[in-house]
Amino acid sequence: MDPALVHRLTSGEGWGLLQSLPPYDPAGALALGERLRAAGFDADLVAAALTQSRLRAAAVDKLGPDAAEMLLTQDGLEQATRRAVADHHARRFRDAGVSRVLDLGCGIGSDAMAYARAGLRVDARDADETTALIAAANLRPWPRSTVETGLAEDVVLPRGEAARGLGLWLDPARRVPGVADVTGRTRRVFRLEEISPTWETVRTLAGAVPAAGAKLSPAFPHAQVPPGAEAAWTSYDGEVVECALWWGALARTAGRTAHVLGPRVDALVTEKMAAGATTESPDVPATGSYLYEPDRAVIRAGLVGALVNATGGRELAPGVGYVVAQREVRLPWARRFVVTEAMPFNVKRLRAALRDRGVGRLTVKKRGVSIEPDQLRRQLRLKGDASATCVLTRAGSTQVALLVSGP
Repeated sequence: MDPALVHRLTSGEGWGLLQSLPPYDPAGALALGERLRAAGFDADLVAAALTQSRLRAAAVDKLGPDAAEMLLTQDGLEQATRRAVADHHARRFRDAGVSRVLDLGCGIGSDAMAYARAGLRVDARDADETTALIAAANLRPWPRSTVETGLAEDVVLPRGEAARGLGLWLDPARRVPGVADVTGRTRRVFRLEEISPTWETVRTLAGAVPAAGAKLSPAFPHAQVPPGAEAAWTSYDGEVVECALWWGALARTAGRTAHVLGPRVDALVTEKMAAGATTESPDVPATGSYLYEPDRAVIRAGLVGALVNATGGRELAPGVGYVVAQREVRLPWARRFVVTEAMPFNVKRLRAALRDRGVGRLTVKKRGVSIEPDQLRRQLRLKGDASATCVLTRAGSTQVALLVSGP
């Protein structure tokens, strides 16, 4: 989509067409397009409107009811911050006393919209003209918000009294500009050295204002956490969606944290909670033991020690994340299972155990081993009406198979 088409979609005939479309139906999209063109609508405008209808339908789960009034692109939707996480960002700014946010690299505006909903003034910027126009369209319900085209590197930060109440939000590009495949989607990058603006620029800008945050990849290296900053690995409903860096008034707990969000959970795990955890690995777990699986954000943040401390247990092997304990503890950021049978991994022995239980459907969870679940199921030749869950991992240096129940 180019700037001219964005202008057509956001004014007059184009906006009216968008608002008149029925709920998106992939089976009827072709026929609907033909009817609209027969009614006199330009073919390019019809194609763009139907694309928006498709993207809006796909965006509801991530962006909520706002999606029905937004302009979107495929890349923009993929990179947009989920509404629940963006609202969490906005609360952090508001609670820190920020009244105005400079959003650099705003994309289609999902975070900027959250800041505006929270009552903050938003001045946003994106390097791509089309993307900036889309963000401006999405921010129209909030007249105090502005969007301009420009590089983060070129922003002139206010000083002195003008900086009072100022917060900075940076969302560096993590895609290579240009078309990468036949669908027009661009290639993602994961290395810190490849983001734009550069990591050095992000740190320089963050250090020049009273409060700053930056949205980075969950692959952010632990060793790169700046002194005094908070690196918060955030998950939503079990999926790690970002590592957000917070400086100044926005840093609540210096160091690494894990923020676990979901429809019914909002939990924080910190380095302090993980301090002093034993690193000794146990033997193969005994039947009746409790097996705990921490949220992925906890694992990414390197805070499995918090689970070890909370349960009085031990991590099965360094880096696998699973913790075995004799104590039952309920934690909003970890799943709990009961070990019903444990054995060193052996296909023949596992097959016999599952056959005795009449298991025909097996859920395989694995971490720290190279076993392929689909291939294993074929080797097991499962028969029966019962279902079971098997955890394949390591206990120390031993590969183990754990049959578990729960949570």
